Amino acid sequence: MSQTVVERTAEHIAETTQQACRATNAVADAIEEGVGAVRCAVKQSSDAAEELWTDTTQRIQRNPALTVAATLAIGITVGTLIGWMLKRR
Repeated sequence: MSQTVVERTAEHIAETTQQACRATNAVADAIEEGVGAVRCAVKQSSDAAEELWTDTTQRIQRNPALTVAATLAIGITVGTLIGWMLKRR
């Protein structure tokens, strides 16, 4: 028996709906994995920043004179470079 046009159209619509459902699920899974990866990266970055802050604080407390000298040297260098760049204009 041959199928009628209505039956074939209904089957085609059902297939298309299933494909759309699979595609939607695949996109949702990809987004969920991406969000998980971003959360993991943010947590690692936050931990690294906190560790850097702690290490920096400890170094400053151990060597305050060196810290002041380094800050002064950097400030003078940056100021000189900015002045030189403005003078060239």
